[in-house]
Amino acid sequence: MKEIVPDTNLVARCGLFCGACKRYLKGGCPGCTDNEKASWCKVRTCCLEHEYASCADCKEYDDPQDCRKYYTFISRMFGLVLRSDRRACINQIKEHGTEAYAQTMAANKAVTLRR
Repeated sequence: MKEIVPDTNLVARCGLFCGACKRYLKGGCPGCTDNEKASWCKVRTCCLEHEYASCADCKEYDDPQDCRKYYTFISRMFGLVLRSDRRACINQIKEHGTEAYAQTMAANKAVTLRR
């Protein structure tokens, strides 16, 4: 199993931290940045098209929940079930930067900030 490290390349476009994900750590997923098979993800596609590292770089929406690609019915249901607050993740990246966010998430061994 891989070790959890504060790598900014492991911050997903949506704000999740792939570096602490069990699937990533076991080698079952390359993480958002390197996952060529994730063409289904509208958030990832949008960020790649606009050359954003994450939704924190978005110029169109100050609040990610205003974006219909980011804040969908499915994302709300997953957030509710998993108690995940991706909006808080994006706001942390905006406030403190991707590097500080990656360090915090790695230190806490967390994929997401909790509601």
